[in-house]
Amino acid sequence: MTTLLTTQDIARIVQRVGLPDLLRRLVGYLEADYLRWAEFDKTPRVAAHSADGVIELMPIADASLYTFKYVNGHPKNHRVGLPTVMAFGVLADVATGAPVLLSELTLTTAMRTAATSVMVAKRLARPDSRVMALIGNGAQSEFQALAFHHLLGIRELRLFDIDTAATARLVRHLQGTPGLTLTVCASTAEAVRGADIVTTVTADKTNATILTPDMIEPGMHINGVGGDCPGKTELHRGVLEMARVICEFEPQSRIEGDMQQMPADFPVTEFWRVLAGDAPGREAPEQVTVFDSVGFALEDFSALRLLRDVSTQLGLGAPLDLIPQMADPKNLFGELQLHGQRQAA
Repeated sequence: MTTLLTTQDIARIVQRVGLPDLLRRLVGYLEADYLRWAEFDKTPRVAAHSADGVIELMPIADASLYTFKYVNGHPKNHRVGLPTVMAFGVLADVATGAPVLLSELTLTTAMRTAATSVMVAKRLARPDSRVMALIGNGAQSEFQALAFHHLLGIRELRLFDIDTAATARLVRHLQGTPGLTLTVCASTAEAVRGADIVTTVTADKTNATILTPDMIEPGMHINGVGGDCPGKTELHRGVLEMARVICEFEPQSRIEGDMQQMPADFPVTEFWRVLAGDAPGREAPEQVTVFDSVGFALEDFSALRLLRDVSTQLGLGAPLDLIPQMADPKNLFGELQLHGQRQAA
């Protein structure tokens, strides 16, 4: 029987575990899986692009588990009352192919993206980083803000969005968070001035230049989250040229990330190598580092493993009759007859 986790189940998990502890546990799962990089059957996600957005499938597997995520990105969805990003995912048993878990991943994707940002920043940002600029204050911004505050020690957030209502909502959600100061800024340039970390998480499907080289200060770590599909960037190519650039899965990131602007021989390093000690992270205090984050299927694999384990511990989730439960596994047609007889009765 497949277990179903709904959005209500995910909210209950967060309420019972606490968001900081859940994010901390998720970072642990992510690190454990990234350290097993060679064990995974990896592929760039499959994307169907349209004028309004993109729909993607993100599969990955190791010897025991297979997962995939269905996810979209439609920046205009708020006009029709829908989220920009919507997602669900499946965790299956490789030995049998049986789907073990079917879960919402809209809320979970926001949490796993924030946890991934922190995991990488632990190796790339300066250890004394306390101020973060958050450019783009939409649906994922609270998750990024709280992850960096609770897990990396960020004490001040400098906020900017062209949509002032989005910033106001973010301030309402975060005000009163102990130890966190919020500063609303009038421009990107004002927000990034003096910041140790700059997180960009904008939604428009365009080749934008949110950050330009003149805004970058020595020692900054840039967490570029919003540039995540062909034709969608946030960083001026000059920012990449002046930085050490880390990505998730190079074959995917060169197509979808900010590095899509760069030639094929532009040097980048996959994060798993940094985590494993095969490549350096930050090499000097004054070095500029960039995490060209596009989101990779391994991160959803980790999130689905965590959801399976936590929901089991907490007794959450409902059995879902997704696959026929047959007395004779070869008698598939008999299932139609059986259910027809039950309805007639």
